[in-house]
Amino acid sequence: MVTVQGVLVLLIAFMGVLLETSWAEDQLVNVTRLQMFVDELPDMPLLKGFDVVNGVPKPKSLKIGMYMKTWRFHRDLPATPVFAYGTSERTATIPGPTIEALQGIDTFVTWSNYLPSEHILPWDPTIPTAIPASKNGVPTVVHLHGGIHEPASDGSAKAWFTAEFKDRGPAWTQQTYRYRNQQQPGNLWYHDHTMGLTRVNLLAGLIGAYIVCQPEVEGPLRLPSGEFDRTLVVFDRSFRTNGSIYMNSTGNNPSIHPQWQPEYFGDAIIVNGKAWPQLKVRRRKYRFRIINASNARFFKFFFTNGLGFIHVGSDSAYLGKPVETKDFLLGPSEITDVVVDFSMSKNANVTLANDAPYPYPSGDPVNDANSKVMQFLIADHPELDTSRVPSTLIQYPVPDLSSASRTRYITMYEYESDTGEPTHLYLNAKPFDAPATEIVKAGTSEVWNVINLTQDNHPLHIHLGLFVVFEQRELVNEEKFKDCMNKLNDAVKCQISRYARGKTVEVPAHEKGWKNVFKMRPGTVTKILLRLAYIHSNASYEFDPTGEPGYVYHCHILDHEDNVMMRPLKLVR
Repeated sequence: MVTVQGVLVLLIAFMGVLLETSWAEDQLVNVTRLQMFVDELPDMPLLKGFDVVNGVPKPKSLKIGMYMKTWRFHRDLPATPVFAYGTSERTATIPGPTIEALQGIDTFVTWSNYLPSEHILPWDPTIPTAIPASKNGVPTVVHLHGGIHEPASDGSAKAWFTAEFKDRGPAWTQQTYRYRNQQQPGNLWYHDHTMGLTRVNLLAGLIGAYIVCQPEVEGPLRLPSGEFDRTLVVFDRSFRTNGSIYMNSTGNNPSIHPQWQPEYFGDAIIVNGKAWPQLKVRRRKYRFRIINASNARFFKFFFTNGLGFIHVGSDSAYLGKPVETKDFLLGPSEITDVVVDFSMSKNANVTLANDAPYPYPSGDPVNDANSKVMQFLIADHPELDTSRVPSTLIQYPVPDLSSASRTRYITMYEYESDTGEPTHLYLNAKPFDAPATEIVKAGTSEVWNVINLTQDNHPLHIHLGLFVVFEQRELVNEEKFKDCMNKLNDAVKCQISRYARGKTVEVPAHEKGWKNVFKMRPGTVTKILLRLAYIHSNASYEFDPTGEPGYVYHCHILDHEDNVMMRPLKLVR
């Protein structure tokens, strides 16, 4: 255990670092002077999560490390110190290698920490944080976002470890994680999940894509494949003139939290490790698996020439039927799977753009830099395209509210200082370390009514489970209800039914399938049906989900998650 005196010593040293480095904060890159669309979009290294022996797929063990190295985000930027995933320091990339797993075949990953003794970014010891007893090393732990596996492989926030496992968190159990890949085919991603350090570890670069494939189910769909199937990991960063990543070193309430701020935003938009890249495409259909790996930025994507998107999946599951849109909103950590038909473009090039305010929904409008994402350079002549988007994709059982074994209320709170600045955020008015209140029977379904009493849109992520959103309804007389909730923290006693009577906000058609993240609008109650079993087979998990350290659910704005909009989720038999 780290003593109060130890935290004070860390805090004094931390403030000293801030004073020494504060001069650099005025030397930020003016990103509007960087030319856009000069770097080619990288395709990240591919790691197969399975072997094939005599034509039969077999489990595979991977060794992936976390390394400090430099990375060039733009042709005209100096190399940037980063933390990166890879099979070696030389091959480590931002984002890390894409892991391609096979449905039904185990993938074992030994995650190794080769990071230095000190972080490359400022962090705040006054929020609940992983602090090594030796005061040495950068704690890390990996969560496979969207994965369905036992608690010991889930990447608990307190299962962290430093280099060579010299220091380990109280929930640490094992060096090698087992990803069973028994779930439905779809898109996942892996990222750091360390207590109090998730926002800085991801900002430093610890992110990567993971795909669960099921050829016998997906092949007949004949969606674009091979070179015409690309993963796009999108996030935002700001840089100093020396190339280093800029993150604030002074908090919005410095007398309470010297470094923590409620959201991080950068003006350079990065896709697959390059700022505003370009991709040469043929005049045909392409599939793009788009992951929003930003700390806090929402994206509202659209094409500048009116080209449309055909949605085939959302988060880690296929949709039942394709959905066409001209634009769509993607919150932090959400994944959308779309097909774009460039043969329909009347232009030789088109820009993927963004117009989501930040913070979302009532923050600043986008500017010249963060309103552009990447550019596509389209070949002149159309070509034979044998891929298609079928009228039916993959059908899963229709969710049934009457099957729910219990109804719960989950309430989002934000707390402020005397100056009106946020100090921390809670779910159900409880800190993370308070005993679990969401104790769910494995194999069952529950209705969760998520009440957002803050002014932010919070992307709520639930580990292990999948859910369907039934409705979002605006609160009436919200301040009166909020006053009651601040006193009682009990939606039933505060007569939620009297206030959840506002207009219904339509759930977008492309988000009506099974998801693991959903955007909880401010001033609304969102009704979801949470399923703690496989959706493709309706079977219970073949592993024991009741073990320690359990699971969690949390806001995926990382600055909120770290301070401490996260609660335990326990399963029982």
